[in-house]
Amino acid sequence: MQRANSRTVTVDLTHGDEYFGQLGPFEAAVGWWSSVDGVVARATELAGVPVLVVRLMDGHSDDPGHGGRVRYHAEALRRPTALPSRPLEGELGTDDARRAAWATPEGLRAALTWAEEELTALGRPVGAAARQIRTWNLSGLFRLPTATGPDAWLKTTSPRFNAPEGEVIALLGGVDPSLVPTVLAADPAAGRLLLDHIPGEDCWSPSEETVADVVPRFVAAQAALAQHPGALAGLRDRTPAALRSRLSALLDRLPAETDLTVEERDRLREFAAGLPTLLHELAACGLPTTLLHGDFHPGNWRTGDGSPVVVDYADACLGHPAQDGLRPRAYLTPAAWQHYTEVWTAAWRRHAPGSDPQRALELAEPLHHLFYALRYQEFLDHIEPSERPYHEGDPAAELRAALGCGRPAEGPGGVPAAAPVGP
Repeated sequence: MQRANSRTVTVDLTHGDEYFGQLGPFEAAVGWWSSVDGVVARATELAGVPVLVVRLMDGHSDDPGHGGRVRYHAEALRRPTALPSRPLEGELGTDDARRAAWATPEGLRAALTWAEEELTALGRPVGAAARQIRTWNLSGLFRLPTATGPDAWLKTTSPRFNAPEGEVIALLGGVDPSLVPTVLAADPAAGRLLLDHIPGEDCWSPSEETVADVVPRFVAAQAALAQHPGALAGLRDRTPAALRSRLSALLDRLPAETDLTVEERDRLREFAAGLPTLLHELAACGLPTTLLHGDFHPGNWRTGDGSPVVVDYADACLGHPAQDGLRPRAYLTPAAWQHYTEVWTAAWRRHAPGSDPQRALELAEPLHHLFYALRYQEFLDHIEPSERPYHEGDPAAELRAALGCGRPAEGPGGVPAAAPVGP
């Protein structure tokens, strides 16, 4: 499906306990619902006062998360004097236990105030209004111009189901400081992170030189951290054994949670029953349990004048490195994927002599899809109903992909054989 490059937007505007009606509809140039920079600019123009998007109210599209018609709740930072108002009531005035902290007017202001105070304490006070770049159920992202230095970035995430990114960055930075962004301040209990700006661009279509630079460095850091399991003890456990356990719990929920057929659910139970064989063979490949990025696609590599920096550690966890190894595949051409696997496997052979990283990639493919099925279900379990369109069908899609890779099966003479993998 071709992704839409715009969306039709309506904004419900509030200020405190007053409602100022709807702004729009108007066209926003970027199709992604979570991208709100242009929405904020247009809503600010229409309202006559600075505006920030609070949250998604609803969206309708054939490709959920992109294009179509979208409605947001936005908060005016000053009271609009040119618009009529009435007392706030109805869905705009209600709360939800699963609402993100940054998806309320009070939460937005608190996060920005925290960032401004931290920058002032660092001698880099904010020099202009913050730009709201992105907001959705997983994160909020703001760019803050400073008066005496480069811009800073405020990222907000939910501690309920995301890693403490500042701590993860510190772990990796202790091995290779050039691999990670500079953390200016962190409040893990509130899910707030303040980062230095990284000049350059995201590597959605990385060159061979970029792959040959970032991948061996990241593998080297993972291999080094694997030697210190105590330092990784606080990470969420997403090792193959933990995935197997979590799949067993999810299977009991599938009839109510997904549109998987009875036949598909039966096949998943057969897949689960055969996982011990797959896990045994994967362990025999000789790669260590270590810190995972959790979303190691090239869009999370950023390159400028120096070596690439890896960003966005909200999905970081403890697990098998083939999970990260497989992530770029969906973003690369076949030729680029071939080059990437050569670089990744060579790096792991250097750091784990006698290992078989190529075999590990093949064996881990169904587990890779299981990893993301469980992660997407985790999103759904922690977000409010209006945000569910972003991820509604994702767990089932990943479980179907895992089935498409095959499953552990009995080999000749009753000896379990490895799971076949897809193309």
